[in-house]
Amino acid sequence: MIDKIVKEAENNSQLEHLAHELLDVVGPRLVGTPQMKNAHDWAVKKYNSWEIPARNEQWGKWKGWERGITHIDMISPRIQSLAGRQLAWSPSTGKKGVTAEVVILPEAKDSLDFVEKLKSVKGKFVMISMPQPTGRPDDNWEEWATKESFEKMKTQRDSLEKLWDERLRKTGLSRRELPKALEEAGAEGIISSYWSKGFGVNKVFSAYTEEVPTIDVSLEDYGMLYRLAEYGDKPEIKVVAESSELGEVPTFNTIAEIKGTEKPEEYVILSAHFDSWDGATGATDNGTGTLVMMETMRILKKLYPNPKRTILVGHWGSEEQGLNGSRAFVKDNPEIVNNVQAVFNQDNGTGRVVNISGNGFLNSYDYLGSWLYEVPENVSQHIETNFPGTPGRGGSDYASFVAAGAPAFNLSSLSWDYWNYTWHTNRDTYDKIVFDDVKNNVILTAVLAYMASEDEETTSRDKIVLPVSRRTGEQMTWPEPRDAERAGMLED
Repeated sequence: MIDKIVKEAENNSQLEHLAHELLDVVGPRLVGTPQMKNAHDWAVKKYNSWEIPARNEQWGKWKGWERGITHIDMISPRIQSLAGRQLAWSPSTGKKGVTAEVVILPEAKDSLDFVEKLKSVKGKFVMISMPQPTGRPDDNWEEWATKESFEKMKTQRDSLEKLWDERLRKTGLSRRELPKALEEAGAEGIISSYWSKGFGVNKVFSAYTEEVPTIDVSLEDYGMLYRLAEYGDKPEIKVVAESSELGEVPTFNTIAEIKGTEKPEEYVILSAHFDSWDGATGATDNGTGTLVMMETMRILKKLYPNPKRTILVGHWGSEEQGLNGSRAFVKDNPEIVNNVQAVFNQDNGTGRVVNISGNGFLNSYDYLGSWLYEVPENVSQHIETNFPGTPGRGGSDYASFVAAGAPAFNLSSLSWDYWNYTWHTNRDTYDKIVFDDVKNNVILTAVLAYMASEDEETTSRDKIVLPVSRRTGEQMTWPEPRDAERAGMLED
């Protein structure tokens, strides 16, 4: 069976076709958007085409929003189109857009002085991020600069960061409160730039304004606007940031399963969050994890259609806002969670899996170790294990199951510069996928799922006694299950 799994994964891979359909055609999958619902419907249809029963399960509701066209142009002191986009859930400018001067966040002596300085932002776009002194990542400086030049740059950057942090502190407002205060003072919009420490890459998250647009602008263009404003050149920009408020919309998980024959009430669960931020198409967060689980299910249905235990896959919604889809599933399906044989979760990029922890389950070495022994050596040779480990408390959906006492394991992968270049950025796109590594992870996941299903024994849920925390001096406790946010961004 394992030989058949390897041959199917290597010789008949559907990964590139699935990636095209999910990332190029469906696109970004922000919770509450039509594109997220399109993704759920696409997955159900795809599973059905493989004769795998699938369904969308509603677990809550969210503020509905749809991204439209963003176009940002500097119109003075010269004309230039700028690289940027509105942030998620940003208010719309409408089709006509907004034209205004760009100013830097006012510098104040204290919070009272800032209230007075706020008067100066009326009718302006306000820049609220520190201008970066360099768009070159540190490893580029290390390779090419003199030691003295590199140290000088870092010292300058540290000084700028302290000065900017001080400027923000003196407003008396948090980073969430600041955009709202500027909006209330009559600003036309907010400009931010959240550099991700790599060439051409920014983190792209959500807006905190309710009436005026919030846009993220590339480091290069943000720096130019900042210098123009600082030198008194009074830059003006026109922003067209179209989006639509869609009211309250339902949120879903997509569930598919291959029913077990001998122990159908016991479950092997394949786990990957389906949603993404929408600065790009969510290729490595978590398109690749999604592809691994879908391709694994396809292969198992073809080669192992009558498993001993039920093999269920969960494509969770709204992981990015707090593991909401998986927490809802755990809360709503105790009969499944209480009969979990194992959960295998994948979520951190395109790289081949290199680390698996026992997550604090005392006897996890006995069963997980025996399953891993059957994984082909060219796959398992890359993997380090940590038994019994300690329970994961967040970060990805396996933690929702761990908190409920179900043996759940994260298949943690190589970085491929994930944190800088693709995690929640404008560069998390199809071309960043390393399909050989994703194929490696399909083989690993399919073999683990097969072995977990076939195991004569039901896995132990015994937990380790957690140590005393060095930080608090108190006995650490197992994480507690938490319910999902069931009405995201909706007023009571």
